[in-house]
Amino acid sequence: MTKNCNNIAEEKQSTSHAELFKIKLKELTKFLTYDIWRQNPKTLSNKKNILYNAIKTAILTIKNIQEQNIPASARSLTYRTILSLVPLLAILFAIARGFGIENILENAADVASTESTHDFLFLLSNIVNESLDNAQGGGIFAGIGILLFLYTIIILFVDIEDSFNKIWQVTKSRSWRRKASDYLAFILLMPILFLLANAINFINFPDNTWLDTLRAQYPFLPRLLDIITYTILLLSFTFLYAFMPNTKVKFINALIAGVIAGTTFFFFQMFFLNGFLWITHYNAIYGTFAAIPLLLMWIHASWFIVLVGAEISYAAQNIPKFSFEKETKNISRRYKDFFTLMITSVIVKRFAQDKTPLTADEISERCKAPARLTNHILSELQKMKIISPTPSFKDERIIAYLPALDINQLSVNYLFSRLDKQGSEDFNIEMEGDFQDTWSALIDIRKRMYEGKEDILLKNL
Repeated sequence: MTKNCNNIAEEKQSTSHAELFKIKLKELTKFLTYDIWRQNPKTLSNKKNILYNAIKTAILTIKNIQEQNIPASARSLTYRTILSLVPLLAILFAIARGFGIENILENAADVASTESTHDFLFLLSNIVNESLDNAQGGGIFAGIGILLFLYTIIILFVDIEDSFNKIWQVTKSRSWRRKASDYLAFILLMPILFLLANAINFINFPDNTWLDTLRAQYPFLPRLLDIITYTILLLSFTFLYAFMPNTKVKFINALIAGVIAGTTFFFFQMFFLNGFLWITHYNAIYGTFAAIPLLLMWIHASWFIVLVGAEISYAAQNIPKFSFEKETKNISRRYKDFFTLMITSVIVKRFAQDKTPLTADEISERCKAPARLTNHILSELQKMKIISPTPSFKDERIIAYLPALDINQLSVNYLFSRLDKQGSEDFNIEMEGDFQDTWSALIDIRKRMYEGKEDILLKNL
């Protein structure tokens, strides 16, 4: 009898623990999906703000990776990188020759290679060197070859920018003038950073006897060289996240993404070189060609890490835009009309007062409207040609907004009549048939809405 009572008590206790766990899990899910997005940062401490922002950034990053299919974008960039591999290596070797460190680069590849990958790397090196020698020989064919090299590299950078712009939800890419200048800076700077990091890696390689004497005198030297290489890697990622998207990226957000993605890439590269290349010693299927699938895997994983870092920088900078996201998706018609009227009047009055146009973030802050809703309304107003985008005075990559019509014609009634007619009305419905009374009732209520009161210009609101 006592044992039965104890068993019943234990079952009740385990049941209560299970129910308590379910309640706590439900509360946590509600907090992460709803409550945390409604917190007012001004009422929270700095520590809580940092913690909540980190959680929001992680949630948004995971969500955007799924919604934007980042693995597919990484595969696309892998294909484009393979096509541009020889031109990129040619530029890399050309810069290495200019700095006089071509032998260091070749020796580093030779030291790090295995028996399976050595022949592949030797073949790739010969192709690159022949391409450089042919380019130096001059002639029309050399000129065509150089143009093709430049074209493939430019197309690669165009794809990279498009991938970053997609993540940042930027619809307009750089102008060709800015592409020429910005891409040239990337093409020259990134190989220099790459060469510098690899030169330090080669000098610090365990089998390298160059620094044996210095290592004996200064035991901290290898660790210092590792730190320098790691710092160069983080700066490269930060530079990429700050300047590749065609929009203003705050340095702190680019740095956060650069540190996370750069650190992940650093450890992934160590794992790849020490793990996957070890497989080639025992690979009886691919043999020498084992380097090809390994190269594809490395490029794809690298681009995935880079794009995830871009998602992190976007999420960290745009956390406020996702506040009240559920409410924005389910907003009532009258509230949406209210925000539309308020946003349009702010843009019109700003123009009437001869002040600089406002950006989407500035409009959102001024109207106390969720940034996501503000961007959606601005997009609709652009489609109706009520407003038009213009480069901001602060930064031409940031878009500001101006009225697209004479402000003396932009009234409340005009705005809502345009909103009513926005979209397609090309349907096979007989207005004069069975639904004549329904259509007449709709038109009648619209007339009373628009004509019942004196019309007001938006600039006078």
